[in-house]
Amino acid sequence: MQEGEFSDLTPGLLGDVVISCDTAQKEADTAGINLSERMSQLLIHGVLHLVGFDHERGEQGERNMEDKSFELLKLIEPNKDLPIF
Repeated sequence: MQEGEFSDLTPGLLGDVVISCDTAQKEADTAGINLSERMSQLLIHGVLHLVGFDHERGEQGERNMEDKSFELLKLIEPNKDLPIF
């Protein structure tokens, strides 16, 4: 949202995080967690991408994103043993 032709419209806006509830529910069922926990995982993942983290930029990028994901997930989820993905 901060790049390209219309970047001056909302200069403070980083972008959107869109989560499919149906897909999140299927993934939660597969992982044996509840929908709320999966939504927390996905929201954190999306927000981290918006602020510049990228797990697809090599091992260090993946490690940095994983560490930050765990840190944030522990702040918002009661289940402290919840994995990031």
